Amino acid sequence: MTGIVVSLFDFTGNMVRPWADAGYDCFCYDIQHKRVRCDGRITFVPFDLMHASPAVIGDEVAVFAFPPCTHLAVSGARWFKGKGLRALADSIRMFATAAEFCEATGAPYLIENPVSTISSYWRKPDHGFHPYEFTGFELNDNYTKKTCLWTGGSFVMPAPHRADGLGEPDNRIHAAPPSDDRAGFRSATPMGFARAVFRANAPHLRFAPTAFEELRTPGAAA
Repeated sequence: MTGIVVSLFDFTGNMVRPWADAGYDCFCYDIQHKRVRCDGRITFVPFDLMHASPAVIGDEVAVFAFPPCTHLAVSGARWFKGKGLRALADSIRMFATAAEFCEATGAPYLIENPVSTISSYWRKPDHGFHPYEFTGFELNDNYTKKTCLWTGGSFVMPAPHRADGLGEPDNRIHAAPPSDDRAGFRSATPMGFARAVFRANAPHLRFAPTAFEELRTPGAAA
C-alpha cells in the first residue's frame, strides 16, 4: 500500500497495527520510546511532543493522537486545584500540538481523550464510544470505558459492531488495582476499535462499495 500512518503519543502501536498488517508504513511517536525501533512496518520513535511535532510529509493517509489526559480528565477533577496551572498548561499544549499536526496533514484523523475539560478550551468531541461496542472485531474488548473523539479530515466513524453472547461488559479499567503498568493498561487502545477504524478509513477499503456497506450492516461478519 502507498501512504503512511502517523500516531502521536502512542506507546503500544495498537491503533496502527491493522494498517501495518495491510502494508502501510506506520510511525508511532512517544516520549516513552527510548530508541528508534521497528516492529514489521511499525517504527517507534522517541519524541518530545510537548514542545514540537513531527514534520508533515504529505503522504499521510490517516493520523491518530492520544495526548495524555492526566490533567484534563474529569474523573480526576477533585485533584485539579492541587495540580496547578503548569500541569494544566502542559496538557493543553500537548493536545494543541496533536490538533495542529492532525489538521496540517489534511488526512482523516482522530484525537482521543476520555471525558475531559478540553471541551471547554477547544470544542466538544465529535464522537464517543465504549470498547464493548466493537467486540465484533475483538471479543476480549467487552468492557466499558467512555472515550471521546475529536475528528476531522473526512474521518469516518465506524458503526458499532457487537458480538453476540458475551454478556454485560465489565468495568476492568476502573477496577484495575494499583501497579507499575496500570496507566499503560488503562490507556491502551482497544484492538476492536482500532480494526473498525481501519476498515472505515483505509483508502483501499473506504471507497470499495462492498466493504463500505458491509461495515454498516448490523450483525455483519468482521
